[in-house]
Amino acid sequence: MAKTVVLTRRAEIRPSAAQIEWLERGLDQPGGKLPLFDKTGRRINERTIRACIDHGWAEPWFANPLKPDWLVCRLTAAGRAHLGKG
Repeated sequence: MAKTVVLTRRAEIRPSAAQIEWLERGLDQPGGKLPLFDKTGRRINERTIRACIDHGWAEPWFANPLKPDWLVCRLTAAGRAHLGKG
């Protein structure tokens, strides 16, 4: 009896609204620097930052010696592409 193999396409992962808002703020910053705080002055949720890093849309840029727990990141080429700007 012959086996049937079914191939499925993996759904493309898209950024959430919060991730898009954060990533877009890096578009017009030198080096694609992403903000640590939102427009109201609250820290960006670490889960938002980590998810964007995990998907390759952002990358850690450098360590902040004064606040080592803060992730200073920049937008990647993949992040720009997901925003339609790459």
